[in-house]
Amino acid sequence: MTYLHELVVTLAAPWVVLSPRSGQLTGTGAEGVFVADHRILSVARLSVGGEAPVPVHLDEYDGGSVRYDAVVPGLGDPGHDLTVTVGRDRELSVKGMRESIEVVNRSTEEIEYDLIVALGTDLAGTAMVRSGAAAELALCPVETDGNTLTWRGDGVEVTVTLDPAPAVLIVLPDGVTEARWQCRTPVGESTTIGYHVGLTVEPGEGFAIAPPASRPTYNGQPDGVSVECDDSRVGRWVERSLDDVAGLMLSAGEDRYLGAGPPWYLTLFGRDSLISASMLVAVDPGLAAGTLRVLARWQGSRHDADAAEQPGKIPHELREAVADHGSGLVLPAAYYGTHDATPLWITTLHKAWRWGMPAAEVEALLPTVEKALAWIRDEADPDGDGFLEYIDTSGHGLANQGWKDSVDAVQWPDGTLAEAPIALSEVQAYAYAAALAGADLLTAFAEPAEERPGDEWRDWAASLKERFREAFWVEGYPAIALDAHKRPVAGAASNMGHLLGTGLLDPHEEAAVAHRLSQPDLDSGYGLRTLSNNATRFNPLGYHTGSVWPHDTAIAITGLYAAANTNASTETPTAAGYADVARSFVTGLTKAAESFGYRLPELYDGLGGERTPTPYPLACRPQAWAAASAIAVVVAALGIEPDVPAGVLRITPADPFPWRRLELHGLRIGDERLSLRVDDGQLTILAAPEGLTIQT
Repeated sequence: MTYLHELVVTLAAPWVVLSPRSGQLTGTGAEGVFVADHRILSVARLSVGGEAPVPVHLDEYDGGSVRYDAVVPGLGDPGHDLTVTVGRDRELSVKGMRESIEVVNRSTEEIEYDLIVALGTDLAGTAMVRSGAAAELALCPVETDGNTLTWRGDGVEVTVTLDPAPAVLIVLPDGVTEARWQCRTPVGESTTIGYHVGLTVEPGEGFAIAPPASRPTYNGQPDGVSVECDDSRVGRWVERSLDDVAGLMLSAGEDRYLGAGPPWYLTLFGRDSLISASMLVAVDPGLAAGTLRVLARWQGSRHDADAAEQPGKIPHELREAVADHGSGLVLPAAYYGTHDATPLWITTLHKAWRWGMPAAEVEALLPTVEKALAWIRDEADPDGDGFLEYIDTSGHGLANQGWKDSVDAVQWPDGTLAEAPIALSEVQAYAYAAALAGADLLTAFAEPAEERPGDEWRDWAASLKERFREAFWVEGYPAIALDAHKRPVAGAASNMGHLLGTGLLDPHEEAAVAHRLSQPDLDSGYGLRTLSNNATRFNPLGYHTGSVWPHDTAIAITGLYAAANTNASTETPTAAGYADVARSFVTGLTKAAESFGYRLPELYDGLGGERTPTPYPLACRPQAWAAASAIAVVVAALGIEPDVPAGVLRITPADPFPWRRLELHGLRIGDERLSLRVDDGQLTILAAPEGLTIQT
């Protein structure tokens, strides 16, 4: 296994560096410089005067730059006061990685020493690194030319340029290349050397992973987002999360999207990138539009069981080449094994439209909407029972094809795995919402002569709602799924939180789900457990069997606040009941964010209690939808729901509100800004788009 939880992550997608706190890259585990699904540098060891500097401090200036400070006990004056220090500044940009090494002499005499940087690469694929298979690889042969080192293989060329040129270059028997400088540093002065790592990728048939033309800056006024809250942790959480969002930004042509997470998933994932873009539409509407367009260009057009491709289907992930993840999981460069990305694509477009995506851009995507709707109705329901179900027919794809895609993600209370084909509860909810969203879009952009083109999909959604009610409910809550025998798979899990706010449930059913989510077997105190801790195979560090995923909790929070607003006038439990449950999860995520330095990982343990969360060792950190969750939570608590096509902006802050005071500046609705404040329950609009009727 290659663990990530203790590594320092420096990120400017598609470039990412994973190192220990020393800054040394030793070629073990997941350490290295990664880009374009390759580890392009696995060894970068520094020695000064024949010994490795001793790390004493680490500064992360922003997501893309870091400084490692160290001392060299063997040089300089004797005694307890260390007089020779080393600063190692590492910075990523679209052009590569630059590292500057500065040795400072504060001793009483001039010092002489050899400074050595040892470099090497195995050019391992990220999937090989994750599975541990890269440990068996030898380092690649190097070509040297003056101050330049070059490695080639697997369609990539890595170049390291040394500045100044070293006195000696030595290739060691293990394949490591030592660059040696013979240095002399006078009293009170410093010596600096550096190197730059660049990459050239041969064009292939797969998906090209590329940096954005420019990286956005989201934080700070006048043009960015700022949050002031009586709980200072909230502002720090949002600020750090938005920095990470900027670092995760990638592009395909002029369209931007978020890579899911470094280093394993730093590419376009249908589900992850859509959910992240949807959560972030309030700060970057262009990100949602770009993500939608890129995925539309890769919409399925044929039947290919090997890739799980079907006409109208939105892909699961796009890479430059085949990825062998080990244990028989081999995914082609364009892989379509997801049953939720297609409905999520439609609901994301609908949300972007209501948040002000230009009508012409929306209309250009309507053919994709129609194909996606047809896939939901036809291809996604192979046995014709009216539910969307999946099964891997390739023999080397994902066994589960919802967001919980691990082998043991869908199980009975006794731990028995559910038999495929599997119809997930949340996929039915996404499909219901997608049918209604698609109907709205088709109706809004219909030609005058067309007769209510969305009615077919409204009727389909209504039928699905009735079928779901009859088939999925068990023990007072919706089952996680139906198995191959159409039996509802009992056992409480977080999936039911995704149903809230989609419209699939009636008010009484939403109240039942809210109550079930609030129970201590699901609410860990730091977020929503993926599986009840009453389950036989509950594992607080199981990928989907008891851990907490921030985005999963944020989706439940969003649904709870939506249910509070929708059901406020019904005879079900009051809106405060939903908001109380949501507030518990908001508090939990905020505590978790604080414990992780406000950079929430992909997931963490679901043990709960007074202790702080334990990191999941393989978790990406940062990760797209974990970072996006901060904005999703704040926007949901404020109850901001624009409908730009209808000329309406609804703002309904939660009651009770999770904070005493919160002031938010710089949200985007189309091309205009929204700023507001809630203080002791009183809403004040500070700035709002012109032309929208505000309803509070």
